[in-house]
Amino acid sequence: MSKRDYYEILSVAKTASEAEIKKAYRKLAMKFHPDRNPDDPDADHKFKEATEAYEVLSDAKKRAAYDQFGHAGVDGSQGGFSGGGGFGDAFGDIFGDIFGGGFGRRGPQAGDDMQYDLEISLEDAVNGAEVDIRIPRQEDCDACHGSGAEPGTSAQTCPTCGGEGQVRIQQGFFSVARTCPTCHGRGKIIKSPCKKCNGRGTVTKHKTLSVKIPAGVDNGDRIRLQGEGGMGEPGAPRGNLYVRMRVKSHPIFERDGDTLFCEFPVSFVTATLGGEIEVPTLNGKARLKIPAGTQSGQRFKLSGKGVKSVRSSRVGDLICQVNIETPVNLTNEQKDLLKAFDESLQGKQAHHHSPKSHSFFDTVKAFFTGEDDKADDKSKDKKEPWNS
Repeated sequence: MSKRDYYEILSVAKTASEAEIKKAYRKLAMKFHPDRNPDDPDADHKFKEATEAYEVLSDAKKRAAYDQFGHAGVDGSQGGFSGGGGFGDAFGDIFGDIFGGGFGRRGPQAGDDMQYDLEISLEDAVNGAEVDIRIPRQEDCDACHGSGAEPGTSAQTCPTCGGEGQVRIQQGFFSVARTCPTCHGRGKIIKSPCKKCNGRGTVTKHKTLSVKIPAGVDNGDRIRLQGEGGMGEPGAPRGNLYVRMRVKSHPIFERDGDTLFCEFPVSFVTATLGGEIEVPTLNGKARLKIPAGTQSGQRFKLSGKGVKSVRSSRVGDLICQVNIETPVNLTNEQKDLLKAFDESLQGKQAHHHSPKSHSFFDTVKAFFTGEDDKADDKSKDKKEPWNS
């Protein structure tokens, strides 16, 4: 039975680059690998066919011979799938993605990274601080010193994998390395487990760590404590601990990046006549001038009274919003005084005292009477130079 064209098997052109050939084979290998299709004998055939095509086309010399003489130029030259720098290297490179490490036993794995959510005040976030945190983590058992075996005994080399932690399973004409089912990758078995750690070799302990919080951190910012994360395998380092900031809400200030906001009440007399008031900042108090005629909701900026950026030397601003407070619980005398004051504002000059009110009510009146529409009609009737 004649063999199919290798380029056709991989669905690539004869001018395909090495990267394109590798990509095409990776796709087919992952699709038809026997482990992924245990009940499909056709998949096994397609996998072997694609593997044979890749072994030839990925080698420059074999590809040149195949391009010139076809299958006759490479028959007998493969010599299986081992040795040299040909298929064995390519197989390990490609199938590392599928099996997580290829043929060779992987080295000891570093510990997992961990995360700790730290709740801090706005003051500590803005000014910086140093706080202690207490975290639980796994450490070597004091009784067995991490071996997992009862003191006076020792772990034994796994008879299944010979201490490798992996076994090789034959898949057709090549083998695949898998985690040993007996020792689960440890390479050793424990017949008399340590009573304190139940054979795990580790126990949970608590450790206190000091965390330096730089000035200007915000919600979601993280500080890395190297080597304070989860335990690694024997001979491997710990992972890292990431401390994530959670800034508590503040009774006075709100924060947006490097800018702080606050609202404060002002009497209508101060807002009317103007004056100077004292406002809070995160670093003390500041004086703020209120100009005469200030309206409720008006904002004032205090430069450099916000937050220093954690990534630069820039300092943000404090935005203060005025809320004019209406007097309550007035005496009869005070009410009379207010009525007299209001009457003094009425008359022909009233629009000078309350320009916004008069402008608003004039607009409302025009809306209901249709005076704006009449004015628009007159404007249309008027001849313009371009209409003559």
